[in-house]
Amino acid sequence: MTVGTDSPPPGSRGAAMVAELKWVHDLIRRDLGTVRQLAADVRGGLPAGRVAAGIRSLATGGPLWQLKINCLQYCRFVHSHHHAESVMLFPVLRRINPALGPVVDKLEADHVRVAGLLDEVEAAAGELARQEDPAVRQRLTTALEVLSTELLAHLAYEEDNVADTMRAMTGWPGW
Repeated sequence: MTVGTDSPPPGSRGAAMVAELKWVHDLIRRDLGTVRQLAADVRGGLPAGRVAAGIRSLATGGPLWQLKINCLQYCRFVHSHHHAESVMLFPVLRRINPALGPVVDKLEADHVRVAGLLDEVEAAAGELARQEDPAVRQRLTTALEVLSTELLAHLAYEEDNVADTMRAMTGWPGW
């Protein structure tokens, strides 16, 4: 169900804003592919000796380096993106299209849930870097899988429900 206003003509600033939102979401989706692969690698049981050696001298393309560096940076990027939406975009959506109130409420609740999932990924990745433990490995695998599933659903819901209203906007709020 899409809640929104009539779409303005193609080529408007609002259409560009929707394209930008989808571009950022597509970056997140692409990286979720990496997150899913990381979950499989962790589940696959990279031996503890290789974990320790990898932490000491990781090549930038290695899965442990990606987990320790890229995945954690990715978590911070998603936190920042959601914060910007909550502070700049959602209040404007509520003001210009009050019918979006329940949608924005759900998106804000999703942001809180995703923030917790991102924190769990960071905590589990840090713990695995400190000690090899099958329970920690499973914790990280589960955290990555749940994050991926929930974040993909959140992105689709947001795009499906706010794009029409965004198309009617004339620029990014506050800019």
